[in-house]
Amino acid sequence: MSLHGASWRTPAIIMAAGALIALISLGVRSSFGLFLAPMSADLGWGREVFGLALAVQNLVWGLAQPIAGGLADRYGPVRVLTVGGVLYAVGVWLMSVTTDPVLLNISAGLLVGMGIAFSSFTIVIAALAKMVAPEKRSLVMGLGTAAGSMGQVVVVPLGAALLTNFGWVEALFWLSLVAALIIPLASVFAGGSAGRILPPDQSFRDALTEAFAHRGYILLTIGFFVCGFQVAFITVHLPAYLGDNGLGPTVGATALMLVGLCNIAGSFASGWAGGRYSKKYGLVFIYVARSIVTAAYLLMPLTEMSTYAFAIAMGFLWLSTVPLTYGIVGQVFGPGYMAMLSGITFVSHQVGSFIGVWAGGALYDAFGTYEPVWWGGVILGVLAAFVHWPIDDRSIERQKAGAAA
Repeated sequence: MSLHGASWRTPAIIMAAGALIALISLGVRSSFGLFLAPMSADLGWGREVFGLALAVQNLVWGLAQPIAGGLADRYGPVRVLTVGGVLYAVGVWLMSVTTDPVLLNISAGLLVGMGIAFSSFTIVIAALAKMVAPEKRSLVMGLGTAAGSMGQVVVVPLGAALLTNFGWVEALFWLSLVAALIIPLASVFAGGSAGRILPPDQSFRDALTEAFAHRGYILLTIGFFVCGFQVAFITVHLPAYLGDNGLGPTVGATALMLVGLCNIAGSFASGWAGGRYSKKYGLVFIYVARSIVTAAYLLMPLTEMSTYAFAIAMGFLWLSTVPLTYGIVGQVFGPGYMAMLSGITFVSHQVGSFIGVWAGGALYDAFGTYEPVWWGGVILGVLAAFVHWPIDDRSIERQKAGAAA
């Protein structure tokens, strides 16, 4: 067996490399909330400046995701992931030397947003899903999402330690090197079994037309907006919210770590359940549960322990939407254009992320409180549950005919 061939790239090795890419991609960006307060203070910015840059990042990530997904579907994931690793590392490094809002928007916003899109767990789990039988896809998506959640467990505490010991400039420099590890890991996908399986009788245009004519796909895309709003706001603004209420930076870092730790179990459980039970009703449950957990947190006295309880509960619900949402896409339309169609759905998620992050900073600067955004997330969670309820998640007739043939 030659190490220069593709024979050593077994499914297990490809899955391990994909898990590490997902870990790094999600982990580095999850640590950015720790830098909001120190960078804003040192550079004399209001919180809206930093919040807007990360909002731009989320929006660029979302808009670029269908492009990255389409390229990965057509040419395979290795080139896409490599480009993502380069853009990600350069963007984080430029964050460390920024001195004005324009450069922050270019680095943290445009470059990192593009880098995440081309190296995100969306690309990874779509590639991994093509390696397994249909009945195992939901579980594999759950495993891929859980691996991404490990990033919050590993990288967020690392970012906090670097920030405490070296300051934000050096901390971001070292995090850029962590992001650069995506580049060698991407090479594992070259010549592997996570290849292209495009339907021979369907073009990109046909796939898009079919998806946008499907009412359930539209509802799924609308509902994913809420997930982005809730998750991005908490990730970026929770540490600052806790600091405003007398809880130190360690509490914020620990809370984000607990979210990531519990999301490992939540994502895996969601993927497992999605392979056995209705995915759309699973999404209904998750969005209702998020609203209940958040409302309870806001109504209770804010303490270190209540924050940790909130982080644990929210962690189980955090990215558990992903294997179910993407699972419905694959279940309805098949795996051929799954990365592209999931990427389009993800645009809505990232529009929600943009609004959640930006509104958090803008409303705080205007009113001195995060309360309107917190309660807005509660209301949106209930609305998302209603949106997902009527989704028709049955396979479309084209797939049924193809399977019969």
